[in-house]
Amino acid sequence: MPANQAKSAHISQLVTRARMGDREAFDGLVEVYAPRLYNLAVRIIGSREEAQDCVQEALLRAFSALASFRGEAAFSTWLYRVAVNVANDAARRRSREPLAASDLADSESADTPDLSRVGRPTDAGSDNPQDALVEAQRRQLILQAIHSLPAQQRVAIVLHDLQGLSYEDIARITRCRIGTVKSRLNRARLALKDMLQEHMELLRE
Repeated sequence: MPANQAKSAHISQLVTRARMGDREAFDGLVEVYAPRLYNLAVRIIGSREEAQDCVQEALLRAFSALASFRGEAAFSTWLYRVAVNVANDAARRRSREPLAASDLADSESADTPDLSRVGRPTDAGSDNPQDALVEAQRRQLILQAIHSLPAQQRVAIVLHDLQGLSYEDIARITRCRIGTVKSRLNRARLALKDMLQEHMELLRE
C-alpha cells in the first residue's frame, strides 16, 4: 500500500476509535494535526501564546463534538473548520498588532510563505548569513502584511499559500463557494502587492 494511502487508513482508524471515546486514539490525531493547527492559528492571530491556547481550545471542542462527526467531509476538513473558527474569534478579541519577531521565527516549511505571488520564491538552502538575514526580512515583511489583511482574506491565503490546501478544501473549511475562495485569494494577493510595493527590490533579491 502506498505511503499516503497507509497514512489515510491509519488516520481513519484513529478517527473511528476516537469517536468511540478512545482517548489514546484521539491523542494520536492530536500528534498528527496539532503542529498544522498551530501554524494556522499563529498566522491568523499573530501571537504564539494565543495560538497555543487556540489549538488547545480547538482540540477540546473537537474531542467534545467528535460523536457528531459523520464523515460527510474529511476529518482534516472538519478539524480545520473548528480551528479556523476558534482562531478567528481570538483574532477579533485581540487588538490588531504587528507580528513580533518571535512570532516569525519558525523554520518549518509549513511556515514559509509562497513568495512567488509577491516577489521571488524563498531560497531556504543557503548557508550564507547575509542571505539568511535577507530571507528573515522577507518573511517578516510578508507575514506582517498577511496579518494586516481582512480576516476572510487572511484565512484564505494562510490555508492556500502557507499550508498548501486546495481551493476545494478551503471552500469546504470556510463553507463558501470555490469562486469565493478564488476571489478572496485574488483580493488578498493584490492587497499584499500594494502593501509591499516599496519593498519589492528586497523581495526580488
